[in-house]
Amino acid sequence: MKKFFVSRVASFRYAFQGWVHAFRTQHNMWVHATIASLVFLMALWLRLPARDWAVLVLTSAIVFSAEFINTAIEAIVDLASPEVHPLAKIGKDVGAAAVLVAALAAILVGLLILGPPLWVKLISLFQ
Repeated sequence: MKKFFVSRVASFRYAFQGWVHAFRTQHNMWVHATIASLVFLMALWLRLPARDWAVLVLTSAIVFSAEFINTAIEAIVDLASPEVHPLAKIGKDVGAAAVLVAALAAILVGLLILGPPLWVKLISLFQ
């Protein structure tokens, strides 16, 4: 039983090391983190209901997960193919496309969830 818990702690440590590596080496992680923070602050200001928060958190997690997976793909491709190769480029480009799709979907979700209450709040502030 002790071995099980020690291995679980090690798994979390490895995951956090990957998280830190991604934030240290991937500039887009900072862009995602900044935008997510602004979205969450706006959601607080707008006092969104729990269901809207759940969708925003899940959407943000998908964007971060896509970026983590893309970072892993890039590292593996660089290890497997240190020289320039057309298939290596395809692997990296498709990984980047996954992040792009997730980010564009997150923008749409953010607009759909934050847009209407933000519009109402802004109208009431200027009247």
